[in-house]
Amino acid sequence: MTEIISTTILLILIMDPLGNLPIFMTILKNLNAKRRRVIVIREMIIALFVMLIFLFLGEKILNILNLKTETVSISGGIILFLIAIKMIFPSEDNNGKTSNEEPFLVPLAIPLVAGPSLLATLMLLSHQYSQNISYLVGSLFIAWFVTIIILLLSSTFLKIFGAKGVNALERLMGLILIMLSTQMFLDGVRAWFYN
Repeated sequence: MTEIISTTILLILIMDPLGNLPIFMTILKNLNAKRRRVIVIREMIIALFVMLIFLFLGEKILNILNLKTETVSISGGIILFLIAIKMIFPSEDNNGKTSNEEPFLVPLAIPLVAGPSLLATLMLLSHQYSQNISYLVGSLFIAWFVTIIILLLSSTFLKIFGAKGVNALERLMGLILIMLSTQMFLDGVRAWFYN
């Protein structure tokens, strides 16, 4: 049970729904509320499909690339650490581009939700917990569900917390992600030394 909770929290932090709120709102602001909901649901289903592919084929991908778990753990920890730094210290051009076109696949599904760091994490987790893949699927679905709810309620979240409140929550999530990424890195280094 603890593994499911920690994995779910990790996946939610990497999906970063609060950090993606302003970007989603900017990209979809020229559309009516009903169409916005349809697009968010469609993009999240596409992202879920991509994430499940990487979850179930992650170990096979590692084998094809001849990568060891330690390597993926160390590099995954570094990537997550860099993402956490960006969450804590966001750049000014983090607000996406406004367009009258409806987004499809890019940038909402990939890379905002199912980005390279999440896909690499899913590959790593599928290798580490290959005997408990049902836990990972459960964690992924819970994290996906939380993310889609937050994104569907984006205007409500922005009204309740305001832009500064959302930024503060994202920075707090970044601090938690730094701790998780450091642990992932140290686990990889420890495993590398013992092998």
